[in-house]
Amino acid sequence: MSVGLKIGSINTEIGSADFLHAFFSTVSYRLESDGWGSRFPVIMNELFQGQLDAAHVDAAIVELDSIQEELKSFKPKDVIWDIYNLDAKPPWGDNISARITDLSNYFVTSNGSDLIEVMRDRFNRLKLKGTFLEIAGVGLVGKRR
Repeated sequence: MSVGLKIGSINTEIGSADFLHAFFSTVSYRLESDGWGSRFPVIMNELFQGQLDAAHVDAAIVELDSIQEELKSFKPKDVIWDIYNLDAKPPWGDNISARITDLSNYFVTSNGSDLIEVMRDRFNRLKLKGTFLEIAGVGLVGKRR
């Protein structure tokens, strides 16, 4: 299933749920030595659970800036596809674009955009809207019987 970052009725597609989970897995494993959410509680706890309230978006932006900067220290081969199964590999293996130079630009959405930049854009939009952002399925419609 494809997921996106949704504010109101606008859902910006990210990619598969596994892809988004890989981002969270990589951040936790590589940057949070004291465990999940220990350094980036807003992104890793609140957003990961599916919703980010506008009241916490400024903290989320600060966390995202730190995440982006710190992921520059890791090579693409250091990606963690699933923190619960460290042997898991991305479906594309090592076949990645030459534009991907480190983990700060490794995560490219299904639309070809940098995930961290998409998150930053959505966070800034959330500041303007003053509501909440949620992780939601993309393109899900009612089943026909």
